Amino acid sequence: MKQVLEFEKPVVKLREEIEEAKKKLASKPSEKLATQIAEQEKKADTLQREIHANLNPWQRVQISRHINRPFMLDYVKHCCDEFIEVHGDRHVGDDHAMPAVFAIWGGKRVAVIGHQKGRDTKENLLRNFGSAHPEGYRKALRVMRLAEKFGLPIVTLIDTPGAFPGIGAEERNIAEAIAFNLREMMLLRTPVVAVVIGEGGSGGALGIGIADRVLMMENAYYSVISPEGCAAILWKHREHAPEAASALKLSAQDLSQLGIIDGIVPEPLGGAHHDHETAAASLKEAVLEAITHLEKLPTAQLLEERYQKFRALGKFTED
Repeated sequence: MKQVLEFEKPVVKLREEIEEAKKKLASKPSEKLATQIAEQEKKADTLQREIHANLNPWQRVQISRHINRPFMLDYVKHCCDEFIEVHGDRHVGDDHAMPAVFAIWGGKRVAVIGHQKGRDTKENLLRNFGSAHPEGYRKALRVMRLAEKFGLPIVTLIDTPGAFPGIGAEERNIAEAIAFNLREMMLLRTPVVAVVIGEGGSGGALGIGIADRVLMMENAYYSVISPEGCAAILWKHREHAPEAASALKLSAQDLSQLGIIDGIVPEPLGGAHHDHETAAASLKEAVLEAITHLEKLPTAQLLEERYQKFRALGKFTED
């Protein structure tokens, strides 16, 4: 499935012209044409670098939602040498929007939990568009407690527009499930690394987001509300979503400056949707680096630093 974002169109058009020229070159070799193609490829790379060096928050939100962007299980397949998925919360059932696996990540045994979206209608219905139910968060905590029991680091991969707000989720107490996770994750006696790989929406993201290290992919976003939701409240219309995105300070760059996150994971030129393997390699390295550091800390220090990290969040000014 091909999706071209509005600001990507000049580059896409140029690369399509290059591909056409390459076909002509293959059928009729020409030194002049080969030189022109090389120049056009340099021009396309330069244009793409210029565009992505000046992305605004709303454009990053659009990239974070790209249909070809690697999802949680894509990263698991690329980053893990082997893995096995576990199912069910032992109370209600299994939630396909919140897969959980035990895996070997760069030689380290870990538990990986995250939100999973779909790329077509059938898969999105199965994954509930990445919006987890209460049983998803309870399954996540069950797996985290198993990881704690066996001394395994925990990796959470966040990619959700928000927890599911449906009647069934309310009946099964979605608010309690998330709140309970917030408390229990603060007390886990094992290293926890959270990475926002796409959308980081509201409590749905926080439900697996309490960690010793919180990282973000370069073009992800992390916010208390979606830009569209904010625009609907403040401006009474979703068309103001780009203004809301700027006001919310939801990009990795803004959140790093505010001290909300601990690091930014670089993406390949043009975004992770252009090169899954390179994006996964960056994520794998960043997570391993964080785990290696955290494993050296005594448990008491690990818990204290985690507590102080979240107590220190937030900045304000006084007149």
